[in-house]
Amino acid sequence: MKVLFVSSANYNGFPSPIVSSQRSSLQDIGIEINHFTIKKKGFSGYIKESIRLRRFLHKLDYDILHAHYGLSALATLLARRREKLIVSFMGDDLVGSNRKDGRVTNISLLLVKVNSIIAKCFYNFSIVKSEEMSRCLTTSKVSIIPNGVDINVFQPLNKLEARDKLGIGYNEQILIFVSSIYRMEKNIELALKAVKSVSNLALKLITVNDISQNKLLYYYNAADVLLLTSYHEGSPNVIKEAMACNCPIVSTNVGDVKWVVEDTEGCYIASFDPEDFAEKIKLALEFSRVKGRTNGRDRIIKLGLDSETVAKKIIDVYKKVLN
Repeated sequence: MKVLFVSSANYNGFPSPIVSSQRSSLQDIGIEINHFTIKKKGFSGYIKESIRLRRFLHKLDYDILHAHYGLSALATLLARRREKLIVSFMGDDLVGSNRKDGRVTNISLLLVKVNSIIAKCFYNFSIVKSEEMSRCLTTSKVSIIPNGVDINVFQPLNKLEARDKLGIGYNEQILIFVSSIYRMEKNIELALKAVKSVSNLALKLITVNDISQNKLLYYYNAADVLLLTSYHEGSPNVIKEAMACNCPIVSTNVGDVKWVVEDTEGCYIASFDPEDFAEKIKLALEFSRVKGRTNGRDRIIKLGLDSETVAKKIIDVYKKVLN
């Protein structure tokens, strides 16, 4: 079985760490995978890249083309010959993109409609990350497979040692926000308003973005609480990574977050009201002060959200499509 991953190279010229991690987990259990990265941006850029991909496919034979994100899938559809095409939808490609005020943009809703129609008519199989995303497709050829987390990378460490590694003071109360603050759907404004309402002079919010997983590990372990304030998500990896490190969490009820954290003590689901979010932060900080860490790692393993288990589920999809 030969597989070609197709995805954008929007992370400083490289694929998303989530996609790269999934590729590595499949390679670790014996799947032969190459990776074609789409370098141009915008709809016209993806169309041009489909021509380059078509030339690439003439040189090598693949059984399966596995595209990640809706636009990459469209480019792959235009380029493919007789290969099977599997698409992993990741979030806003099926639920839309948000403005700063939370409203979904009209152009993204149009793209959602296009993705849904083409998935039903032309893709051999679709993978989505949550039940919410599954409802956006009208095809039966779909499976819900959240992205896995590498529990060998993301694991509990001593908090003081992690803070020492990052140069963070031992007496500070640290909240982390792991995403670009410029992505509207991540809703940084809610985090800022809630933190301001907590009115704790020792409280510090640290935003983290575009760093290696090996360094991100230290932030999860140094933090008292992870904040996720998104308007929407598929199956956010930051939640699973934080859980794997036993970090307390406060999150809006988006994607599969409520299912992932469920009744894990020290993890809280909040509304989009800043005062409610602030109250949940206070509860999480108190939990962190009294009990320290959660048992989130056990929950991740119980749900089979480690990268190896998820990789085996994806291989089952590959086999199903080929047969």
